[in-house]
Amino acid sequence: MSAPDARADAAPRPRPAGAGYPAGRMRIRLGGDRSLLVRRRCLVVVVALLALALAVAVLAVLTGAYNLSAADAVRVLAGGGSDLDRFIVLGQRLPRVVAAALIGAMLALSGALFQSLSRNPLGSPDIVGFTTGATTGGLLIILLSAASSTTTIALGTTLGGFATAAAVVAVAARRGGAGEVIVLAGIALSQTLSAFNDYLLTRATIEEAEVAKAWQYGSLNAITWAQVRPLALGAAVLIPLAVWFSRPAAVLEMGDDAAASLGVGVGRLRAAMVGYGVVLAAVCVSVAGPIGFLALAAPQLAQRLARTPGLTLAVSAAMGTALLLIADLLAQRLLAPFQIPVGLLSAACGGLYLMWLLGVRGMDDAEGR
Repeated sequence: MSAPDARADAAPRPRPAGAGYPAGRMRIRLGGDRSLLVRRRCLVVVVALLALALAVAVLAVLTGAYNLSAADAVRVLAGGGSDLDRFIVLGQRLPRVVAAALIGAMLALSGALFQSLSRNPLGSPDIVGFTTGATTGGLLIILLSAASSTTTIALGTTLGGFATAAAVVAVAARRGGAGEVIVLAGIALSQTLSAFNDYLLTRATIEEAEVAKAWQYGSLNAITWAQVRPLALGAAVLIPLAVWFSRPAAVLEMGDDAAASLGVGVGRLRAAMVGYGVVLAAVCVSVAGPIGFLALAAPQLAQRLARTPGLTLAVSAAMGTALLLIADLLAQRLLAPFQIPVGLLSAACGGLYLMWLLGVRGMDDAEGR
């Protein structure tokens, strides 16, 4: 047998682990022929953020005006414990923690998508007006409907968010559709809708206005399983879709011409990303009201921790979960026994974050980065 034939019949040599993969990346098997290529640093950051979120969640469940031991909480989760322990853990603290984790992840994903679309760190749904539009839809349901529920409020917030998004995109398209134009159009429409929301409150009765105002502040104080169940269902459907959007959205960040040359339908993808981001934000607003700052800050902080350009959806979601759990714990403890709506606390942090972001961006520009 000739040498070439011997080489052809020889068994292929096993490839060393990690061979052929880009530096700093690893492949995760998803089953069958499917796999996911991830950056090692991103994976480490996600694990660290989720560990932090879990620690804060445990602290929120065990501590408060009524303290519990870890053994007490385990007994409750196993089906035992006293009636008071079960009420505190299952009726009050656990649904609040679950809601904060899911809402934080979904708002962060929404912010990451809109910042990617606008190519602007200010392009989050609360800045460009989509959250305000969703709030308008929710207020109309709360104030005009005889029997509002989580489902009807969710419908109102979704329709309001879509209407606002359509208006912002239409205005921006007439001016070329640049990211700065989207942000400016969104801010202008947001201010108009905020004034309309205040007008709605002035036309309501005192009782209706109190209910609507408490919801409008953005709060997790009265969260129950009745609200968490539809939220969890929505999250189970929506969050996995981020995996589908991650790759084409990353290609879109290379520019419209480059994305189109690679076979990406730019117009359809942009419309799908806008719709997906609006639904994510609207579902969160329907449950907890508008919670600002999170969708703005989480993607930027995630990007800096991961030290990677472009979309970091998994890191953003983990960052959003950790941030909202921490913010809600602070809202419960800072003025205890009084509880601050987490939306007010996050809005206050948002102003400080914007100043920090402007300072960091200014330094980056000065250094030519």
